[in-house]
Amino acid sequence: MKIAIVGTGYVGLVTGACFAETGNDVTCVDVDAQKIARLTEGDVPIYEPGLGEIVVRNSEDGRLHFTTDLASAVGPARLVFLAVGTPSADDGSADLSTLWTVVDQIAGLLAHDAIVITKSTVPVGTNTAIWQRLREHTGRECDVASNPEFLKEGAALDDFMKPDRVVVGVRRPEVAEELRELYAPFLRTEKPFLVMSPESAEMTKYVSNALLSTKISFINEVANLCERMQADINDVRRGIGHDSRIGFAFLFPGVGYGGSCFPKDVRALKAMARAHGIEPRLLAAVDAVNEQQKTVMFAKLARRFARFDGRKIAVWGLAFKPRTDDIREAPALTLIDELLAQGAHVQVHDPEAMENVRGRYGDRLLYAESKYDALNGAEALVIMTEWKQFVHPDFDEMRRRMKSPLIFDGRNIYEPAHVRAAGFAYESIGRAPVEATISSAIVR
Repeated sequence: MKIAIVGTGYVGLVTGACFAETGNDVTCVDVDAQKIARLTEGDVPIYEPGLGEIVVRNSEDGRLHFTTDLASAVGPARLVFLAVGTPSADDGSADLSTLWTVVDQIAGLLAHDAIVITKSTVPVGTNTAIWQRLREHTGRECDVASNPEFLKEGAALDDFMKPDRVVVGVRRPEVAEELRELYAPFLRTEKPFLVMSPESAEMTKYVSNALLSTKISFINEVANLCERMQADINDVRRGIGHDSRIGFAFLFPGVGYGGSCFPKDVRALKAMARAHGIEPRLLAAVDAVNEQQKTVMFAKLARRFARFDGRKIAVWGLAFKPRTDDIREAPALTLIDELLAQGAHVQVHDPEAMENVRGRYGDRLLYAESKYDALNGAEALVIMTEWKQFVHPDFDEMRRRMKSPLIFDGRNIYEPAHVRAAGFAYESIGRAPVEATISSAIVR
């Protein structure tokens, strides 16, 4: 089947590569000529485990193509996926300006039997608006389906090829059957193919992300309470997680969520609610709790240090989560901004996100090639992303490098007793601070 993917961002590139992997003829189109040139050469501009290999393989086999020519991509396509960005506007609503530009551009290029499918996360009612807009441009009724994505950065290929479910919103059952055939290779383990109205499909995407965000903000707020009341959030988490009604997923305390989806989707759902006369009190609280949680690690540092001017602070982890180089709304950036504002010297390391952070801060940070180099002369280490490379460090090497043995663990990757025995003072999320068993001069 001939498929066009408009937009080669995270969602578009993963979608195109995975459809090509199952034998479809896929053309990805983007206005960014430099990005298309890189992709044509097999250079994937984002970090996602396994994506580079699948892009190169399908490009070499002639199933995956990249172009800036919209007409050559859309004209022959039976299925046209829209995977352009829908960032937050100033009021929190989704900015659809790029989407409308694309819809206007493809209208005169669509084959008579083409199906337009929105992969972009869009407000409820957008599918209908696209259908109306295409009818105005073409003088005929075009099939427009909604097919929200549920990809986790760092595990996107598995999520696409082994989905929990596939959701499609359609007006005609024939369109659903076309999409069922397209997704059949990914649903061989009897995972559900859920057909519903376009409005329900659009809402499903937002509600899914908002609920997961709610779980994160909830456990973070409880973790902060645990610290004040001498309870251990890890014990509490185990105590509630074994309840089958609750479970363990997304109940890991930390420094808040970031990325391209959760923050903007919670805010967009808030904006939709207000536009329809409903005050989204819970969603507003979820967002507010998360923004506050991003400041928790600096507050912990501030209780240890009377001032930051000239102090060296090490930060491990810059991406908003492991296995990605995405720094959009990453909690580490909130911490770094405050440390720099207070005059600290910030030394950072991340396995994948260093260049993206360099693009934001330039030479205001020291970028360490190894996690240990980031510790040289540091008076504290703050862990902001739970990369596996950080889980089993050489604590003796860390003590040798650091000016004072002090760890602030924003992801609870260490056991307090273990770190204490290694000679470190240690603070984490939702657990009481511990002091080192080996005496050391922590500068206050």
